[in-house]
Amino acid sequence: MINNDWERLGDEIRRTIQNAVDSKDFRMLNQTVSDTVGRAMDNVSRGLKNGGWYRENPTGRAQNQQSWSGNSAGGAARNGTAWNGQTKQRPMYLKGTSVKVGGIFLAITGFVFGVISLIFLVLLCVGALAAGWELALQIGAGAFGLFTVIFAVMALTGTRMACSVGRFRKYVKILGNREYCDVKELAQKTGRSVKTVAKDLKKMIKKGWFCQGHLDEQESCLMVSDRSYHQYTELMERTRREKAEREAAAEKRQQEYSRLSPEVQKIVKEGDEYVRKIHEANDAIPGEEISAKIYRMEMLVDRIFDRVEQKPDTVDDIRKLMEYYLPTTIKLLEAYEELDAQPVQGENIISSKQEIEKTLDTLNTAFEKLLDDLFQDTAWDLSSDISVLNTMLAQEGLTEDGLKTGGKK
Repeated sequence: MINNDWERLGDEIRRTIQNAVDSKDFRMLNQTVSDTVGRAMDNVSRGLKNGGWYRENPTGRAQNQQSWSGNSAGGAARNGTAWNGQTKQRPMYLKGTSVKVGGIFLAITGFVFGVISLIFLVLLCVGALAAGWELALQIGAGAFGLFTVIFAVMALTGTRMACSVGRFRKYVKILGNREYCDVKELAQKTGRSVKTVAKDLKKMIKKGWFCQGHLDEQESCLMVSDRSYHQYTELMERTRREKAEREAAAEKRQQEYSRLSPEVQKIVKEGDEYVRKIHEANDAIPGEEISAKIYRMEMLVDRIFDRVEQKPDTVDDIRKLMEYYLPTTIKLLEAYEELDAQPVQGENIISSKQEIEKTLDTLNTAFEKLLDDLFQDTAWDLSSDISVLNTMLAQEGLTEDGLKTGGKK
């Protein structure tokens, strides 16, 4: 079909040019050729929209009426189209056959007729130099100059169309059966820059070549299915929500911290530094058993200082913790790290490490007791509240004993 369109275009342009040359009347040449090229371009545009592509419209029918039985159904599966009984799901990719064919014909036509127009332009210019610039020759030279530009644009457009389809097919081949891919990977495997590939993908998504295509916010990942994009948006929303929650918690903590006295602020700051050192020691010391002990210690110390921050009046209860226990703990962890790093683990080193591990257990027990003591006031308050609540319920006859007594009455 496209072949016939371009053959008719070529015949019309050849006849128009030949008639103008024979009659030396170039007055209508520009308009005639422009109309002819315009009609041809319209036909090509319609062909590209309807031929060789498959796209689901809102009613569930394909825009072009291709056969989807037998071998064509296998082709649909290869191009990302899934079948569910008689209903076709939206494909992930479109076929670019007609675009490539149309682009090739557009490029060939542009090159061929561009060269012909250029030759006529040169001949007219040579003739004009020899015979003088008559009005007819001036009009002819202007017309053929315009044709040369038009056909050059056609050639360039057609070449770009064919190349775009070639790149699109490369991207699809690299993706394979995956529903997402890093743009960096596509760039590396096609030998192009990441920025250029991202720009190329955006154009193809806009044109609908990737039917369900999306790029992430950083334009670093291509997603070719609605499912993967939905998962991505859910993840981004959850990430933003968690970030907002962390920022709100940090702001609240900062507000609470700013209300503390300078003395308590200093202690809390030192406590955070001790927690950081314990965490670093845990990262530096291998071994699951010792790591579990250090992790528990880090958690306990962190909660102790959180409690001090919540209840500043408990700061006096952790004096020994600050002055002796925590500095000694850090020294023990540093000593263990040094011993564990020795290439030869002799008897003295092994026994020293075992002694430190036992001491860490003792310290963890002490830290647990200290943390529990820091909640003593809260426990008393809760006990008092519970006692009052039980008394009120009993007076109202709402406890189990009260209900039984009420039943006897």
